[in-house]
Amino acid sequence: MIIDISHHQNPTNMDYDRLSEQVKLVIIRTQYGSALIDRYYRIHHREFRGRGIPTACYAWVRGRSIQDMEKEATDFYNRTIDIAPTFWFLDVEERSMNDMRSGVSAYVNRLRELGAHRIGIYIGHHLYREFNLNLEEVDAIWIPHYGINNGLPNSTPSFPCDIHQYTSAGKLAGYNGNLDLNRILSNKPLSYFTEIEVNNTEPRNDEPAEWAREAWDWAVNVGLLDGTRPRDSVTRQELAIVLKRIV
Repeated sequence: MIIDISHHQNPTNMDYDRLSEQVKLVIIRTQYGSALIDRYYRIHHREFRGRGIPTACYAWVRGRSIQDMEKEATDFYNRTIDIAPTFWFLDVEERSMNDMRSGVSAYVNRLRELGAHRIGIYIGHHLYREFNLNLEEVDAIWIPHYGINNGLPNSTPSFPCDIHQYTSAGKLAGYNGNLDLNRILSNKPLSYFTEIEVNNTEPRNDEPAEWAREAWDWAVNVGLLDGTRPRDSVTRQELAIVLKRIV
């Protein structure tokens, strides 16, 4: 089972233990355009990752120009890179500029330049032909198509896709509200979406990213961090050491 969530799913209403027994991948929203940052995305990533569930990320696309699209991509990347998501998805559900094909391509290209290796596009079924996106430049296609939307997969998209969001009225133990439920339709295995791909030609642990350099140097200088593995995830025991140094 694959679910996608945002801050509309409040962590206080979620039993992460029970949900983690039923899902294999969670795709979590980072932002709605650039201005609205999802309130709970870091909590959702942390809670599911802490229970061994892989997490990917998505951003609702709202750029009004090529420059806007590139800015949104940069914000999306910078807000999420430290989490090391398994996939980066662009959520394309509205016409924010006349030439959405060029705009979305600019978004994708900017993510590639920044270092995102696996990128997908979520495209509204009713917008598929109208927007005519260049889907060959991404690594996965994700399409919503609900049929009678009763929580069960009773429809199939009219267009080829890798992931099918088949309901917005799904129910799982551990959350009382509705959930978006998804299934894989292509021949790509689940591992294609759940395994973190590492670019072996680019060092990931020797130096922090430029956008994090100032904060990294400060944390090392004041003794909160030991100066090693700047791009690795922090374990709970390592976090405990940092917290002990603070107090």
